[in-house]
Amino acid sequence: MRGPNDAILKFPFNYKVTFCVYDQTPRHRHIIHSFQPDVKSHSFQRPRLEMNIASGIPEFFPLTMIQQEGDPYVRDDTMFIKVMVDFGDMPTTLLPYALSLNPGLPMHIQQLMIKQETERRAQ
Repeated sequence: MRGPNDAILKFPFNYKVTFCVYDQTPRHRHIIHSFQPDVKSHSFQRPRLEMNIASGIPEFFPLTMIQQEGDPYVRDDTMFIKVMVDFGDMPTTLLPYALSLNPGLPMHIQQLMIKQETERRAQ
């Protein structure tokens, strides 16, 4: 989709994107999928028209999962989905930690916590 900031954004878009649907039970069996954009695809080039061709993860989350009675992803008609764009090549092993952070924290605090966790794991 075209936007007012296109002139300052980097194209083609080539950052890993991670989607997470949160399991709202104590089990925390979140559904997490990532994809790396195909920079040759028109979907990730600078938009020339009002919108580019859509792209994503077609089998990320089957609707039948949330249509079942007692599913863990919808509670009180509320579902939590987080989309994370990785500008710094975050290791896959850190994704569960990064996705567990409180989304209400300012982004710079979340980034600092991820950096600290990376350093802690490297020791």
